[in-house]
Amino acid sequence: MDFLLPNFNTVVTVIFALLLFVYYQVKKFKPATKLSPQPMGAWPIIGHLPLLSGSHLPHLTLATLADKYGPIFTLRIGIHSVLVVSSSEVTKELFSANDLNVTFRPLLVSAKLMGYNYAFFPFTPGGPYWRETRKISNLHLLSNRRLELLKHIRTQEVETSIKELYQSWKDNTKIIEMKEWFSDLSMNSLLRMIIGKKFFGAGATGDQTEGRRFQNGITVLFHYLGTLVLRDAVPFLGWMDVGGHEKRMKRTAKELDDSLEKWLEEHKQKINLGDIENDKNFMDSMISVLDGKNIEGYDANTINKATCLQFGDATMLLNQVKLQSMIAGNETVTVAITWALSLLLTNKHALKKAQEELDKYVGKERLVNDADISKLVYLQAIVKETLRLYPPAIIPGPRQFTKDCTIGGYHVAKGTWLMMNLWKIHRDPNVWPEPADFKPERFLTTHKDIDVRGNNFELLPFGGGRRACPAVSFGLQMMHLTLASLLHAFEISTPNNALLDMSPGIGLTNKKTTPLEVLISPRLPSYCFE
Repeated sequence: MDFLLPNFNTVVTVIFALLLFVYYQVKKFKPATKLSPQPMGAWPIIGHLPLLSGSHLPHLTLATLADKYGPIFTLRIGIHSVLVVSSSEVTKELFSANDLNVTFRPLLVSAKLMGYNYAFFPFTPGGPYWRETRKISNLHLLSNRRLELLKHIRTQEVETSIKELYQSWKDNTKIIEMKEWFSDLSMNSLLRMIIGKKFFGAGATGDQTEGRRFQNGITVLFHYLGTLVLRDAVPFLGWMDVGGHEKRMKRTAKELDDSLEKWLEEHKQKINLGDIENDKNFMDSMISVLDGKNIEGYDANTINKATCLQFGDATMLLNQVKLQSMIAGNETVTVAITWALSLLLTNKHALKKAQEELDKYVGKERLVNDADISKLVYLQAIVKETLRLYPPAIIPGPRQFTKDCTIGGYHVAKGTWLMMNLWKIHRDPNVWPEPADFKPERFLTTHKDIDVRGNNFELLPFGGGRRACPAVSFGLQMMHLTLASLLHAFEISTPNNALLDMSPGIGLTNKKTTPLEVLISPRLPSYCFE
């Protein structure tokens, strides 16, 4: 055998020389492209996934990488290249010059299994269906006229919840868990607007067990919309379903669909009987608008359920507040107001200043109403500063480039995913002095012209470009009225004046990981709560 080795080595040498020649010939005729930096440590097959898993929060890991590699770099997530953006300058270039190029969404497992096979508007990939449902949403569900028509629902639900909170104090309830209170309030408001029912508290018209099941399903849905499972990163390993996530998605999707199907049939029967009120809710409107329509293979029933599911997220606000979906309304509003109150309890001077403003413009003889909000500029600044520090989605759902382009001087290939790290963008010390500090005053002075609607690339809590949350106005209205009403009606503190845990969680929504337990006492005369 030894005598064969020289011949073998000769063959290897010749093959290597040929490959080297071919490589340089190809390179000579191929235009040079500058690629964004890529961190070391990518694993075979799974790429940089280990960097983003485990106990480390992904947005902090990405922020550390940005400090090392710059505001734009590339990761490998399984078989996908992912461009990570961490500065307002790059986001401006993205949404000013390449907005059409990044309106597409990757085909994620969660959007397929839980979003009616990609009919769920916020995570619809793109194309004619997305454009048509976006137009329907903007014209028929989120127009100023529609929001004005249903404004009384939001006002009624906030007032009812404030009075129930007062009753809890009268009944000597020692500690109130505010995350659940915010969630029930926003879910009642959303479901009344969407289907004309409320499920929690005084005046409930639906079964509480049914409402709680749906509410929990929305929470699971929003969790998975912000999670990449194994099949997303490495499709050929998806059959393994490590952790049983796909099984849980299917089960939750079935539970949500059962509720939506039931409510849809109830509304169809009401329409057939002519039993429709003047202030039609979202589902009534969608039935009318979509009657007989078939868009890109999706029938009217599927579009209706997917769209109503979307506005259950209702803000998105709210979120993003596009919370854009039934999910977002409940999740985004709840998350944002929870952080706002947590920040105020941690910064008592700001809480005192907000209550002084409320006393000046509202007084102590009545509850807050919508007409008061425009005068409460400090309270609006509190909401902006909260959304800067704790945006509802720290890393919004990924987008996908539909053609080759250049971003930040680097070549980006078609099919590359896009991720934005809002945590890093919103805490850039070059834009935000003392970026980690809670300073609402900045939005009354140095940053008074910056808003949260996607027009300023330094602050994008609800996204930017054509994919920005269409329900921003609705979400902000809900947040302003709820926070103002709560701070005006009650003195609020933590048990034993304990410091709050301000740790965010992992997922699409930036949830506070621990409960928000508070003590309350009324600031207003008892007749205000009657």
